[in-house]
Amino acid sequence: MQLTLNGRNIEITTAIRDYVEEKIGRIVKHNNQIMNIKVTLSVTKNKSVKKNHTAEVTCFLNGSVIKITEEAESMYAAVDLLTDRFDRKVKENKERLINHKTGKSIRTEIQKEEALEEEEEDFEGETSVVIDIESETEV
Repeated sequence: MQLTLNGRNIEITTAIRDYVEEKIGRIVKHNNQIMNIKVTLSVTKNKSVKKNHTAEVTCFLNGSVIKITEEAESMYAAVDLLTDRFDRKVKENKERLINHKTGKSIRTEIQKEEALEEEEEDFEGETSVVIDIESETEV
């Protein structure tokens, strides 16, 4: 996995670099199909813009691309928001691939759950008595 970190109108310090590598490194553990990640950090130098720090990630997976952009008031907050969304997207992509390979789909899973709920409802109204045949006492 290759991580590329770029900065626009900002100098990438070692603290920011380490922070981004730590956050992105956690996400890479979820999916071993990640080939290349490009992170771009930028700052808008306009005082009237509140959310002037932008973090953008482009991830090249085996067969797909994930691109996410987040804005915040500080660079660390933008990276946090970005990694949260990026983590969800990577997990969704992995689940989609697994479900596709195993032939599972959301519709079949929902139909199975509904069938189980209906069976449970059918048994709720019935009462059963167990009788021990040898001693003919109710248990």
